[in-house]
Amino acid sequence: MRGVSEKAKVLYLAVLIFFLVGIGLFWIDYIGVINMGKFIADIKGEEELVAQATGDEPSLIEKEEFKKQQDKLLERIEKLDSREALISEKEKELDEEKKKLANIREGLELERKKFEEKKKEYSGYKKNVEVLADKMANMPPQDSVKIMEGWEDPLIIDVLRQMDQNAAAKGEASITSYLITLLPKKKASRIMYLMTQI
Repeated sequence: MRGVSEKAKVLYLAVLIFFLVGIGLFWIDYIGVINMGKFIADIKGEEELVAQATGDEPSLIEKEEFKKQQDKLLERIEKLDSREALISEKEKELDEEKKKLANIREGLELERKKFEEKKKEYSGYKKNVEVLADKMANMPPQDSVKIMEGWEDPLIIDVLRQMDQNAAAKGEASITSYLITLLPKKKASRIMYLMTQI
């Protein structure tokens, strides 16, 4: 060993240290403690290729895809919002139509009730007219006329017509013309005129 100079020893020792440091760095990079490729790229000042980006950060392509997906999602949300607003508007319109229909239904129900009441009233009135016509036909004509003089004109007309119908149903001659002649001339004239109009 005496033949090796001091300079050679230092050189061998430096090479050995450099070799050991290189193996150590390679081993640390291999087990993932440090990223030598990125470290060297940073020293060189070169950016990594977009498709070969490593680490936790996504590559530019992934970022671009994510942005596109995000834009599509936002567009979809806007469409859904507009559809929801349209549906809400249609629901309001339908509610208004339902209210209108409910009001119409209530109106029709009131009209039906009124009609039923009128029908009952008319039915009762018609029944009364039939009873009066029967009584007037069975009374002496002079007595019938005296009673009729106190009635309103429409009632007299309805009773006389009912008497005509009753006589026709029995196949007999009606006495209504005779009863009219027994009424006071003015009233008889008005009754005959109204019978042609009503």
